[in-house]
Amino acid sequence: MFHTLSWVAWLIAAAVPAFTLRNPLYLALVLGAAWLVYTALGRTSPIGHSWGTFARIGFLFLALAVPFNALSNHIGQIVLFRLPANWPIIGGPITLEATIAGAVNGLGLLTILVVFAAFNAVVDHYQLLRATPPFLFPAGVVVSIAMTFVPQMVLSAREIHQAQRIRGHRFRGVRDLLPLVMPLLANALERAIQLAETMEARGFGRIATPLSRRQAMTIQLATLTGLLSLLTGLSMLAYLPGYRLWGRVLTIAGVGGLLGGFAVQGRQVHRTRYRRSAWHWQDTVIALACALVLTALVVARLTAPARLAYNPFPPGSLWPPFNLPVGAALLLLALPALLGGRGQEARWNDSM
Repeated sequence: MFHTLSWVAWLIAAAVPAFTLRNPLYLALVLGAAWLVYTALGRTSPIGHSWGTFARIGFLFLALAVPFNALSNHIGQIVLFRLPANWPIIGGPITLEATIAGAVNGLGLLTILVVFAAFNAVVDHYQLLRATPPFLFPAGVVVSIAMTFVPQMVLSAREIHQAQRIRGHRFRGVRDLLPLVMPLLANALERAIQLAETMEARGFGRIATPLSRRQAMTIQLATLTGLLSLLTGLSMLAYLPGYRLWGRVLTIAGVGGLLGGFAVQGRQVHRTRYRRSAWHWQDTVIALACALVLTALVVARLTAPARLAYNPFPPGSLWPPFNLPVGAALLLLALPALLGGRGQEARWNDSM
């Protein structure tokens, strides 16, 4: 597998267009790249079996977004049919433009879920936890547990379902789900208890050098002051044009104060490593490709923002615009799938 930081770079490069763009052509490219990455690298992972669950949830959102937007938004020129005007909310013309807008919104949700599902299937969660900054270590543990919760639940449900079928149980309706739900709930509670006991046995949350009361109060006061300074500076930059200089000064001071407080808190967390992850040339290629994707999006946003947006409502066009350099850059998101075989072989050779 690739280095954890290269996967984080890939996630950022894939999530930014999935969150910011509502153009179906770009979303389809990101969706296809995420699917290729999962197919090449995440299919054999135990957690990767939950990818289908995320995809089904995304398709469910897509199926719900189309009628919801079509029934609640009656703007457009191409009328498909009409509902009685006296019907609340849904009454009026049902237009093709509103249906397409709902499909695009649902496609955006599907793309976001597929991107995070692919990242969840290919990344090493233990290495991801070790890559978090020291002051975010407790939050990193929570995020790591949250990322693996749904895949582990899906895997447990599949195992329990197979065991119940071997015993002769047949799932025909909602009433037959009780032999599946009860063992799944008991398994989840047992896993939570084991996780809590393991974290307590390993001394999770223990501070190597405890802070005195005065030091703890100083760090909390510095963090609060930094947040207030940052909030005041950003507010002055947004609403008081005559005080931009003071706004920049307060913003920089707030960011510096927060980083200083975080650095002091990070020193209280001591880590030991058995072996550090190696950074190979494949990781460098992926990182450069992700940087190129983000650069292409920023340049297109500054030079030709109209070719990134899509609005099916009048006076817009039903056919979405397309920026060829941005589309070519988004294809680079599928690069880990092309380098996966060699990268995985290199990792196995290093571990021998």
